Amino acid sequence: MTDQYYPEDSQATTVLVLGILSLVVCQILGPIAWVMGNKELAGIDAGRRPPQNRGTAQAGRILGIISTVLMIIGIVFLFVFLVIGLVASTS
Repeated sequence: MTDQYYPEDSQATTVLVLGILSLVVCQILGPIAWVMGNKELAGIDAGRRPPQNRGTAQAGRILGIISTVLMIIGIVFLFVFLVIGLVASTS
């Protein structure tokens, strides 16, 4: 097996860690994991980064997407409940 040189280091592990943390600790990390995952996959597709970590990058990206969607749903529910509370308190 020959070692091939890639001009950029893989960030797949960082993407996965951010994706996990976004679900467990802080959802604001979700969009960051999503964007970093997209960049990592683009780098892999362009041949600038090692392809062995593609699955790790995809998993972190998917976790980031899930976390971002859950965060948006939470913000929408918070907004709806605040509006309902304001309407109920004024009537």
